[in-house]
Amino acid sequence: MEKRAFYITTTIPYVNADPHIGFALELVQADALARYQRLIGEDVFFSTGTDEYGQKIWEASRREGKDAQAYVDFYAQKFLDLKGILNLSYDNFIRTTSAGHIKAAQEFWRLCNAKGDIYKKIYRGLYCVGCEKFITEKDLMDGKCSLHPTQNPEMVEEENYFFRLGNYKKELLEYLSNEKVVFPEWRRIEAIDFVQDGMEDFSISRDKKRFSWGIEIPGDDTQVMYVWFGAFVNYISTLGWPDSHGAYEKFWQDGEKVQVAGKDMVKFQSVMWQGMLMSAGLPTTDTILYHGFITGEGGIKMSKSIGNVINPNDIVKEYGRDALRYFLLREISSFEDSPFTMERFKEAYNANLANGLGNLASRILTLSSKHLEKCPEIPEHSIPQEWKDYLNKFEINKAVDFTWKEIGELDKFIQEAEPFKVVKVDAEKGKKLISEMMLRLYTIARMLNPIMPETNVTLKKLIKENKKPEKPLFLRKD
Repeated sequence: MEKRAFYITTTIPYVNADPHIGFALELVQADALARYQRLIGEDVFFSTGTDEYGQKIWEASRREGKDAQAYVDFYAQKFLDLKGILNLSYDNFIRTTSAGHIKAAQEFWRLCNAKGDIYKKIYRGLYCVGCEKFITEKDLMDGKCSLHPTQNPEMVEEENYFFRLGNYKKELLEYLSNEKVVFPEWRRIEAIDFVQDGMEDFSISRDKKRFSWGIEIPGDDTQVMYVWFGAFVNYISTLGWPDSHGAYEKFWQDGEKVQVAGKDMVKFQSVMWQGMLMSAGLPTTDTILYHGFITGEGGIKMSKSIGNVINPNDIVKEYGRDALRYFLLREISSFEDSPFTMERFKEAYNANLANGLGNLASRILTLSSKHLEKCPEIPEHSIPQEWKDYLNKFEINKAVDFTWKEIGELDKFIQEAEPFKVVKVDAEKGKKLISEMMLRLYTIARMLNPIMPETNVTLKKLIKENKKPEKPLFLRKD
C-alpha cells in the first residue's frame, strides 16, 4: 500500500528576540502530529523556519548597532537550537533570507501580477510597527493597537503596491464553507466574518526610502516586498518551489497540507494567504489549526513586548525535554488560552510523571526483571483506535489524556490484582499477570511516541530487555 503524503508546517517567527514558550508550544504541537503520522506509516514532511525581513527587524538591528544580515544570523541560530532543546523532527528549516526563498517569493509575485491582482496606489493610514501593517480604528484600544498596547501607531502616507484580495471574496467563502479547513470551529466562523465584513485589499510593499530590509520587487527597485507577502511563500519555498522536482508536487500539490498557527493569525493564514494562493493558481491549504495563547500570572498573554516570557531552555535544563513536551501537549489546551506557571508545571510533573508514569514503570519492570526470564512476545498492532481517532482529529490533549487514563487503569490493576503477592503463592498465575502488565506498559510506551519520544525509546528498550531502570525515569522535584 502506497504511503500517503502528509505535510505540516508551523508559522515562522520574527527573529527579533529569543524564542519563548509560546512558539515552543506551536513547534511541539506540529512535531507531535508529524511523529504520529510517521508512526502510522505515512510519508511526512515537517517544516519550520524563521521570518527575517521587515521593519521590526531592521529597527532592532539598528538599535543593537549590527548589520541586518548579521543580526538575523545571530537570532536564527537560537531558533535552530530549538531542534535539540525540544527534540524536534522537522525535515527542513527555511529562512526567508535564503536565496531559494527570495527566488520563490519573486516568482510568486510575478504570478499574482500576471493575474492582474497587484496594483499601485497612495495610501495614508495608521501603521503598527509591531504588526508590520496598516491598521484601522477597529484595531485600536485606547488609541493603541490591541495586539501591541505598548506601541503608538504611526500615521504613514506612501505609495505601495496592493493585492486585490477583494477579487477572491466568493472563492474564499466557498473555501471556508468546508468544516475541515479550520480547527477549532469558532476560528473558521471568525475567518468567514472577516471575509464578509472586514476584508479589504492589502498593502504588499514598502518604499525603500523608509526601510530597505526586504525582498526586492521584480521590475521596481524603489520598493521591497511587504514582510507578510514574502513570508507566506515559505510554505512552498521550503519544498523547493518553483524548481521542485518531487517534494512540492508530492506534498503541496498532492498531499494533505496542515498548518499550525496562533489564534491571532486567522485573517492572515485563512484569508490573505489562501487568497494569494488562489491568485497564483496554486492549491490552497487543507487544514489550519489555531492554538490559543499561553498566559502568565494573572492571565496576561506572554509576549516579547510585555517581557513576561519563559525561556523553554531553562525548563529543559532542569526537568528534561519530555517533561516540557508533556506539559505543553496535555496541560496546555490544543485550541484555547491556557496558563503556564512554574508552580503548575512542577505540580503536573510530580503528580503525572514522577509519581505517575515513572513510578508505574519502575514497579512493573522491577517485578518482571525479578520473576520473568524474558519479555513476553509483543503484538505488532496494539495501539488503541480511540487514541488514533483523537490525533486524526488533531485533538492532542485528548490523546495524551487517553494515554494517562491507561496509566491510571494499569496502576489500579496492580492495586487490585496484587501480582507481587500472587507470584509468591502461585508462580505461574503471578507470571501471567506480570506479562499482561508488561504488554500494557509497552502499549503505553507506543502511545508516548509523538508526545515524549525519549521516554518512548527508553521505556520500550527496558521492556524488551526485561530490565528495571537504573535510575527513576523522572526524579521528583520537591
